[in-house]
Formats: sequence, structure tokens, C-alpha cells
Amino acid sequence: MPKTLVLPFLLTLQSLCPMDPNPNEEILYESMPCIRIYKSGRVERFFGSEFTPATADPDTGVVSKDVSIDPKTGVSARLYLPDLGADSSKKLPILVYFHGGGFCLGSAFNPTFHNYFNSFVSQAGVLVVSVDYRLAPEYPVPAAYEDSWIALKWVVQKPDAWLADHGDFDRLFLGGESAGSNIAHHIAMRVGSEGLGSGMEINGLVMIHPYFMGSKKVESDELNPEASESLASLWTVMCPTTTGIDDPWINPVVEGAPDLAGLRCRRVLVCVGEKDVLRDRGKEYYRKLKEGGWKGEAEIWEAVGEGHTFHLFKPTCEVALAQDKTISNFLNR
Repeated sequence: MPKTLVLPFLLTLQSLCPMDPNPNEEILYESMPCIRIYKSGRVERFFGSEFTPATADPDTGVVSKDVSIDPKTGVSARLYLPDLGADSSKKLPILVYFHGGGFCLGSAFNPTFHNYFNSFVSQAGVLVVSVDYRLAPEYPVPAAYEDSWIALKWVVQKPDAWLADHGDFDRLFLGGESAGSNIAHHIAMRVGSEGLGSGMEINGLVMIHPYFMGSKKVESDELNPEASESLASLWTVMCPTTTGIDDPWINPVVEGAPDLAGLRCRRVLVCVGEKDVLRDRGKEYYRKLKEGGWKGEAEIWEAVGEGHTFHLFKPTCEVALAQDKTISNFLNR
């Protein structure tokens, strides 16, 4: 494993200056300038743990609040509601969203995600439930999947006034970027096998730059071989019980993985970045949906000239706004 591994999720943050490693502890994994994991179990995170409070955003009119979902595990969420104007009874699409960060970084309360959702919710006119799940390696995969399932089950019970008064449960969506897309896929598969009860269905799935891997090489691996190796190594640390990068958790299209026909939603939107090393993994997922036994409607959108999760760091650029518009149209169709 290279001494320094760079996550595509944070390629734009290379100007950060992380602390030097402790010379008395052996490093199990590091992806600088983001995270360092020691064999002792100690973890140093240099990005993603910053907290910003829920607000009434003066620029967009979007209001947000934090809710506790499972006090036992600490699973929680931040809800975003757009300015409803004079129509206080308006029903909105619901997007249950899982943040990215390689299963080990990020938070629903991070300023990067908070600022993004203030902008996106204002444009899309949707109610967002941004889930905060437990992070690996302290809570290895599949903890993130279990937490996210608990969060979705909480949502469909309509325990919160915003959801009960403004949520249109006929337009219930799952989504996420990077590792969050991975989570969204597996939660939709679990809906297919277990159901949500009360006849509840998932309308659609928004897959933004999904974190999928595989031993079969694809062309986009060569965009940044070191980053591809980083993502493969990262997975084995986040999921110590994995069988490798052809584990169906990280490679849902590998032979022997659960049939994608079991994906329980009507529509899927896959967004990829032209310069993202994960680009062709997302495209392969889209192709398998189109070619297999899944009966829904799949579409794909590519951000020309952009890399992994570029929209979080350049939210006002022309391509990011175009991606947001594509997602907004998908949610409001």
C-alpha cells in the first residue's frame, strides 16, 4: 500500500496541512490530508468533523433542524424545508440522503453539506432528510447500512411534523454521493427484500458519483491509478470482514451479487463525472440496470470536465448548477 493515499472525494483539499504522524504508533492506513488510522485503533480525522448549526438561511429561505432518530446508537438527521411562501400546506417530494466520505468521513452537520443543501433545497423545492450514520473504522461496515435502514424506517413512520405536514410519501426518494450512493443502493435493495410496510414504496434513487469497485479494470481507473488503489485499500479497512473488492457490498454488479431486479424503486438517476476514477463503475451500474431484469426507468447524466463530488466544492459553477437542475427535475417529475 502506498504511504500516502488520496481519496478522490477530497482531491481539492490538498492545500491542507495535517499533523505529522505519531512516530511511536504504527499506521494501518492513511489518506492524506483526510484521515490517519493507527493499528492501535486510534483515528485522526483532519476533515469532515466540523459542525455548523441548523439555521433559517437568510439567502434562500430554507430552514433546517436536527432530529434524534435512535438515541441508543446516536443515529440522527438534519431536515431541510424550503420556503413555502403562502402555500403552507404544500406537499413536497422527500429525499432521504446519505452523505459520502468513504464510510469514514463527513457528517450531516458538516458546513459543506449544510451549505449545499440550503442551495439545493431552495432550487429543487424538496424536503431533505440528511442522515448522520456512524463512521468506520470505529463502527465498521455494515454499521452504516444498518443505521441508514433505521433512519429510513423512522422517516416512513412520519414521526416529525415537517414530514407529516409537508412530505409527499408518494414521492419518496433515496440518494447520496460517493459512499452515500453505495448506501442508497443497498437500502433500496433491502426495501425490495423486506418492504417498508403500509404499502410504502420508493419512487426513485439518486446516485451521485457512486463508490463501487471491482477487480475487473475499467478505463477510468487510469485517470488516477493511485486514487483507484486508495479506494480499493480503503474498502478493506472500512469493512474488515469483506471478501475483497468483488464483495457485493462494494461491487453490486459482480457475478453472484443479489440480482438488480430486486431493486425496489421505479426510477434511477446515475450522475457521473468525466474525470472521476469511479466514472465507469457508475456507468456499468447504469448499463446493468438497463440490460437486466429490473423493470424501472434508468437514466444517466455526465458532468463534463469534472471529477468526484466536484459540486460540493464548486457549488455555484455552471456544471454543478446543471447537475442540480437534472436532479431537481428527476425529483419533481
